[in-house]
Amino acid sequence: MREFLARKNISFSLQRYGIETMNYMTLGLFGSLVIGLILKTIGGWLDWVWLMEVGTLAQAGLGAAIGVGVAYGLQAPSMVIFSSAIIGSLAIQVGGGPVGAFVAVAISSELSKLVSKTTPIDIIVTPATALTSGVLVAQFVAPYLGELMRATGQTIEWAMTLQPFFMSIVIAVVMGMVLTGPTSSAAVAISLNLSGLAAGAATIGCCAQMIGFAAMSYKENGASGVLGVGLGTSMLQLPNIIRNPWIWLPPTLTAAILAPIGTLVFAMQNIPTGAGMGTSGLVGQVGTLAAMGQSSQVWIAIGLLHFLLPAVLALSISWWMQKRGFIKSGDLLLRA
Repeated sequence: MREFLARKNISFSLQRYGIETMNYMTLGLFGSLVIGLILKTIGGWLDWVWLMEVGTLAQAGLGAAIGVGVAYGLQAPSMVIFSSAIIGSLAIQVGGGPVGAFVAVAISSELSKLVSKTTPIDIIVTPATALTSGVLVAQFVAPYLGELMRATGQTIEWAMTLQPFFMSIVIAVVMGMVLTGPTSSAAVAISLNLSGLAAGAATIGCCAQMIGFAAMSYKENGASGVLGVGLGTSMLQLPNIIRNPWIWLPPTLTAAILAPIGTLVFAMQNIPTGAGMGTSGLVGQVGTLAAMGQSSQVWIAIGLLHFLLPAVLALSISWWMQKRGFIKSGDLLLRA
């Protein structure tokens, strides 16, 4: 069986599903829902109706983008990748959310790989297998998965209202570490439909990782490294974390310190699209403005909690750890 699955390029592994496919799903999210939010927001600021319409259109393509991303990540046949746009769209339409779309497309892609190139009419059998199986899963399984994820998100938000201090720390630390790790914090936040104060804490945690690592590594990586990590992704530091896990402590402690301040003092909020993005493409800040408005107080809070304080705290903790030998010169160097 193992040899048969290997011939069919089917691998039920963390690498294939938890990293490769999840990352392509995230690219689908960014290429539709996230970029749509950015365009709609900019269009609103500039009063450009056509740009807002482009953003709305991009967000409407969420299911198709996820479907193509997941099928591509699973290395499905070309015909199946194209058919997966339909499956993903249906899963979103029936309320399955990103997780429902992921599961529907994953099952249909793997089943289609089993029958691919086994008959003379492969051009019919392969996409037909993908569509029929994918549609069945999208219609009868995806809605329950979507409801489960929404209920989980609501439970987190409910717990946040009961214990804002401790829950803000937990959410910020976990989401920040997920962002820096090999999986996708954006996909988690959107799948859970995380909003309000919980989303605000998640954003602070992600910003602490990105800006914290950017500030800590400026001496070794220069301005290009700051931009790559601070506005791109702190995942660039993952190889260095594996070499020396101590370097992960300063931004993680920064998240734990700032999250209660952001929740209890500034009442920071966000929307699901921005909750897991941090400062990547400034999506977290756009989401914050969408959730809280554009008052001067909100801009000041963003400047403090998303940029200035994460840099200062992470640098301070890092300096203390360097003095005691936990972090050494070169530990944060980005290698090609």
